[in-house]
Amino acid sequence: MARRRIAVLTGLGALAQILGFGYRVVMSRMVGAEVMGLYQLVMSAYGVIQSLTMIGLTAALSNLTARYLARGDHLSARGARNSALKVFFFSLTVVGVITITASDPISVYILGDARTRLGLMLLIPCGALTGVENLHKNIFYGAARPLGPAVAEVVEQVVRAGAVLGLLLCFLPQYPERTVGLILTGMVLCEVVSAGVMLGLYRRFTGRTPKTGEIKKGIYREIGAIALPVGMNALAGTALGAANSALLPQKLLEGGMGREQAISQLGVISGMTMPMLAMPTVFLGAINLVLMPKVAGAYALGQHSEVEKLGNQGMCSVAKLAFPAMAIMTVVGQDLGMLLFGREDTAAFLMPLAAATLMSCFCSVLSGLLNNVGQQQWVAAVSIFGGVVQLLCTLTLAARPEIGLGGYVFGSVLSLVLEMGLFLILARGKMNLRPDWYSWLIAPGLSAALGAANAKLLMIWLKGQGMSMLCSDGVGCIFALIQYMTALRILYKDAERS
Repeated sequence: MARRRIAVLTGLGALAQILGFGYRVVMSRMVGAEVMGLYQLVMSAYGVIQSLTMIGLTAALSNLTARYLARGDHLSARGARNSALKVFFFSLTVVGVITITASDPISVYILGDARTRLGLMLLIPCGALTGVENLHKNIFYGAARPLGPAVAEVVEQVVRAGAVLGLLLCFLPQYPERTVGLILTGMVLCEVVSAGVMLGLYRRFTGRTPKTGEIKKGIYREIGAIALPVGMNALAGTALGAANSALLPQKLLEGGMGREQAISQLGVISGMTMPMLAMPTVFLGAINLVLMPKVAGAYALGQHSEVEKLGNQGMCSVAKLAFPAMAIMTVVGQDLGMLLFGREDTAAFLMPLAAATLMSCFCSVLSGLLNNVGQQQWVAAVSIFGGVVQLLCTLTLAARPEIGLGGYVFGSVLSLVLEMGLFLILARGKMNLRPDWYSWLIAPGLSAALGAANAKLLMIWLKGQGMSMLCSDGVGCIFALIQYMTALRILYKDAERS
């Protein structure tokens, strides 16, 4: 049953990811790399706003909903939702007033480009609607009913693409600042629909649950105990990420690069290459949505051996899917980047960024496991440490002309290596999760490398025989997957016999 749910959720997630990625490809071709760079600067500020107002609350609501429903306490789950909404709107009001009032100095002195001001002000209504949507999504995640939010995500991607691309078609060409404003306006329109859909699903979900009785006391305290460390972790991480995004163009300028080119470089790596690599990782959301409520419920009931078992299953599942996904992307990524974005530089750092994406998949599962067994503070500390490492690499390396953007990429890889190592140590100490190196790394890693290497050779030969790029890449991907699954099965059977 769990495998079927993961398959359905992965399918819906894949559809949403494809729609979202296609929308991003069309948008990037319409507006260009410079506007994409400005858009990434604005979205880095959006991450900070979400961390201050929403992210901690969504984690708390998901966790508490799972705990209360595991005990049959539907009324307290409803109370947690109402309390979280009150806290969210209060915090957003404070943050919104400060952001709008100080939008000019924030855009100039913090984001480093005055053309981000309009987009910065539009983040507040967008954030209000996104918060309502995501808080209700996490209620469903905590209740182990992720199907509704998964369908809503597909609808959201369709509406967003229609709204944003429709506005761009109607009003382009514009100055870069106004173009970013058009993108954010389309996002606001999309969130109106998304928030409405989630409110409707929530009312239907709670229609038959008790509405009167005694609500568990101390809900605000329980929300704060989870939301504060998770929120501070998210804030530190997003603030460091925003600092990286804002500092990278400035450091490239110091190294002798022109402003337009520096902003374009940020747009290419953050708005094109990384989303392209993230496209095949749709399985990650489905695994987390199925796994984490079970972990929270088992932990609440004191079933520590079950928590360890679920953690090992999650890591094995991610390893089996992430390794072939990233191996194939290193083979076809250059052709895919040219086909989708029309730019050769999307593949400039393909292999190290693929490795970073692979490690981020493992870190996502490990941090989720630790968050759901009460280790939010340790997760926060590790994530902050990783962000500091990446920021230091950007500060010290990106301004050197012979390194440039490579300093930022090196920092991404190094920070994730350190984070993954520390998360593994914590998981072993806090939840007795012993790494199964053979199942997690060796077998899937060797199988994926074998499949990718042979697929690359096959693709080169097919192109030499006159086959088109699309056909040769498609045949190579299929060949890589078949060889990967065959090699993985052989390695697992050998391990069972030994």
